[in-house]
Amino acid sequence: QVQLVESGGGSVQAGGSLRLSCAASRVTISRRCMAWFRQAPGKEREAVASIYTGGGSTYYADSVKGRFTISQDNAKNTVYLQMNGLKSEDTAMYYCALRLWGGCISGPRAGDFGYWGQGTQVTVSS
Repeated sequence: QVQLVESGGGSVQAGGSLRLSCAASRVTISRRCMAWFRQAPGKEREAVASIYTGGGSTYYADSVKGRFTISQDNAKNTVYLQMNGLKSEDTAMYYCALRLWGGCISGPRAGDFGYWGQGTQVTVSS
């Protein structure tokens, strides 16, 4: 069964940085759509960034453009989310997601992804 394991979350002060990792097992991330979503208490899950690992095309939510970078390492079967300039509003549980077929859709939705990690908490204090 496909497994996604996130790591790298934690608590930082505003302006700080974190790098999240999503390690996939029992599936290759090659030529897949991989994404990061986040969900804050009382809010809906929202897409943060996605990457098509077959060509590198990316999507970013407007709220994170210029601060977050999604990347892949096919040799490690891992996707990353580098988060710089963190703000208190970035506080949320962050989830990694994988879509097996069909590539990436601009403006990804949670329903487009069939596999999810357990999440990693990011807390930004101001």
